[in-house]
Amino acid sequence: MSRDRTGRSPRRPRSLGRLGLADGRLGRLALAATTVTALLASASGCVVVHGEREVVPATTRAEAARALREFTDAYNKADATYDRSKDADRVTGPLADIDGAKLKAGHAAKPAGNPTHSALEFDDAEFSIPAKAGWPRWFVANATANKGLSGSRWLLVFTRDNAREKWQASYLTVLGAGDVPEFAKDGSGWARPVAADDAALAIEPRKLGRSYATYLKDGGDTFAAGVHTSQWRAQREKFASRPGLARQYIDQPLTSGDYAPVGLRTADGGALVFFATHRFEKETAAAGTEIPSPSAEVQALTTGEINQSLTLEFVSNQVVLDPPKGSGRGQVSVLGRVEGLTGAKGE
Repeated sequence: MSRDRTGRSPRRPRSLGRLGLADGRLGRLALAATTVTALLASASGCVVVHGEREVVPATTRAEAARALREFTDAYNKADATYDRSKDADRVTGPLADIDGAKLKAGHAAKPAGNPTHSALEFDDAEFSIPAKAGWPRWFVANATANKGLSGSRWLLVFTRDNAREKWQASYLTVLGAGDVPEFAKDGSGWARPVAADDAALAIEPRKLGRSYATYLKDGGDTFAAGVHTSQWRAQREKFASRPGLARQYIDQPLTSGDYAPVGLRTADGGALVFFATHRFEKETAAAGTEIPSPSAEVQALTTGEINQSLTLEFVSNQVVLDPPKGSGRGQVSVLGRVEGLTGAKGE
């Protein structure tokens, strides 16, 4: 999916700032993720002068494999030391927010480093590289890892704005092997991206963040029932009001820069789309009661003094199957969600 933008997005959205994940067993990433002439010549067999207008593969498979290795090396250094500078130039978008906040909280609790560090390793990597015109360019790495559930596949989106930049991981999700769809390919074997405004899909990719936020607030039949949809809404409702404590939720889409949705066409005519959201969860204590004491990690990300309320800020990235419009499979299925606390404010 092409992401048209005029400037580099900041690493985190503007607003407040808990790090975790939909599945807490996956470690830090999943708490519950040349010159232009030489590149284009090797990818397409010809020299492209105006690469912004030519449809070319985003990269070569060899360079994609190197990007995954370099990300993994940087991630492991950062995880071992709780030093976010070690991988700051290898992550961006929602993953940078989640990763950076976790490292900040970890450093506050264990300034000497991570005593339980275990190196992340990837194997059996596959790369879906779309051919497209213009910048930014991106690709999807799909690999097994030595962490998380056995048999799961880790999908990471790598992006960059020009040929001089390093590849950075912006999205991460972890799926069962059977949940990864077959991707459509062009005649040369390259993946096919979907446009942000593709009206042939059940929901245009650029509207997925807003549609998801609306669904979480009001419900409806736009999204298929599941862990990250109907069950999550039920959980929110259950915890919205408890004796002495009330919770309010606000969800917002993230759609610009490195938070823009990206997607690949699937063999059935639909699309696998990654998109990001931003949410706030405000806890308010009744008169005469107190906010439950937050963990040390949460306190490390908290500004202000916690008196009667605590507002938690999360960044989340989702991956969905967006079916073709009119296919009889009109509901969008949320396959995975990775979220992390990125800040908190006491009042």
